[in-house]
Amino acid sequence: MVNFYDILGVAKDANDSDIKKAYRKLAIQYHPDKNPDAGDKFKEISEAYQVLSDPEKRQVYDKYGEEGLKGGGGPSSAEDLFEHLFGGGFFFGGGGHPGSRGGERKKGPRKGDEVTHPLEVSLEDLYKGSVRKIRLTRSRICSDCTGTGSSKPEGVKKCTDCKGTGTRVTLTQVAPGFVQQSTARCSSCNGDGSIIDKKFSCKTCKGKKTTQEKKTLEVHIEKGMKNNQKITFPDEGDELPGIIPGDIVFVLKQKAHSLFTRQDHHLVMNKTISLSEALTGISFTIQHLDDRLLVVKSPAGKVIKPGSIQQITGAGMPRHKNPFEKGNLFIKFDVQFPDTLSANVVKSLEQALPPKPANLQGIDMSSENVEEVSLTEPESDPNTKQQNRREAYDDDEEGGGEHQHIGCNQQ
Repeated sequence: MVNFYDILGVAKDANDSDIKKAYRKLAIQYHPDKNPDAGDKFKEISEAYQVLSDPEKRQVYDKYGEEGLKGGGGPSSAEDLFEHLFGGGFFFGGGGHPGSRGGERKKGPRKGDEVTHPLEVSLEDLYKGSVRKIRLTRSRICSDCTGTGSSKPEGVKKCTDCKGTGTRVTLTQVAPGFVQQSTARCSSCNGDGSIIDKKFSCKTCKGKKTTQEKKTLEVHIEKGMKNNQKITFPDEGDELPGIIPGDIVFVLKQKAHSLFTRQDHHLVMNKTISLSEALTGISFTIQHLDDRLLVVKSPAGKVIKPGSIQQITGAGMPRHKNPFEKGNLFIKFDVQFPDTLSANVVKSLEQALPPKPANLQGIDMSSENVEEVSLTEPESDPNTKQQNRREAYDDDEEGGGEHQHIGCNQQ
């Protein structure tokens, strides 16, 4: 035979306050949304409290046992009792209605807002993978008052202004015969639907229903993740009575790298080489993102042209969720030419390189209509000089009459 006192864990002479306190603690512990494996435990403790909290039912139960309660109107659903005692909507997420064990819940808590934090990462972090420990401060439901804000159940009273709904409806006449209805959070209870008697205010949370907790989250940056990719910690946000904690989301922000630029799962870099290297072959090293030293050499006889792009296969970024598959490393070459060459070098190059085109063939250099000119470095940028001339011409256009008149007088 089931013993309601044993179910709640109280003595037979327990007072109403002890019974309510025991129920509150067990109801939160075994609520199906928080403890899906609780079975019918939540229903049992609700039935026990329904009887023992009613003086008449308790008297019948003490005298005749559970048999004496039959026909006298059974307890209401465990969910209704829980909502009545906790002010409604105090759930933990998941699961169906306790009374129906898996059915659709008609109403439930809303989920808290998502909290987003930017997280700066290096290209090395995204290449090799990394773990960051982030210390956060968040709100948690007070364990002493279980989120009621009161040290005793009688300290929580329904707000008379909003009748426990947490909202107030305002009617505003916007025109003759037209009334606009608006709903706003009740200012008296701050939307809670209940008011806490100050003399019963919880000493731990000072009636705020929540306390501050510091927690360290380990953020695992996986190989191949990308800029702006999100790492989500479900339900790790602030706890509030009647609200499922929101998610904490870290958004990766890649810092610029001194050598590489990322393009999807490829890497791109610029490399300046000399004309000698471009013509006779290159040999240089690259310090990669995982500290490997890549020795780069070009095949003998291969000419590197200015602006050409070469690739190193498999030396790019690892693919996310498949880190053994990597993109390519692309190298864009810039060839640095010498300013001048000695006569001996010029002669050697002319002998080594293919012959120059005969651009002067058939031209009589002794003709008076032929003039030989030389190339020199410009004294200034021709585009800038042309712009200055145009501006000076525009000035003359605007005040040209006056300038010409002065010039004529001088003559």
